[in-house]
Amino acid sequence: MNYTTVQTNLPLVKESTDQIVKSPADVSRICEDMKSLAQESFHVITINTKNKMINRHMITLGIVDCCLAHPREVFRPAILDGASGIICVHNHPSGDSCPSCEDIRITKQLIQAGKTLEIKVFDHIIIGKEPLSMRDSGLADFS
Repeated sequence: MNYTTVQTNLPLVKESTDQIVKSPADVSRICEDMKSLAQESFHVITINTKNKMINRHMITLGIVDCCLAHPREVFRPAILDGASGIICVHNHPSGDSCPSCEDIRITKQLIQAGKTLEIKVFDHIIIGKEPLSMRDSGLADFS
């Protein structure tokens, strides 16, 4: 008899933290350190089906008033973590949490990409002097 050996590498399940993320205040607490950054930084918080945070990933580091984000980079850690959803977070070093047209555009693009991947985008939080939830502000349709 001739037997062939096949080696298969199965991904490990990424365990979640004990932090439950249900509100913009929870996200603001988790990302408190982003308030003091001198550059814009775009992060993704990966969430499991029980609304527990799996991990926080820095996606891009920009300049003082701009930070590029692309769905390919945003969803990569969510796929690798086996996340069922994500929360996008970025800071405005000026302290003004008012979203730019580009912030709104990329949020809508990420929501659509998430629907294709079946990874829900729960919110996009802008960290400034006061955090702004794009979901609560009605700036994008997260349904």
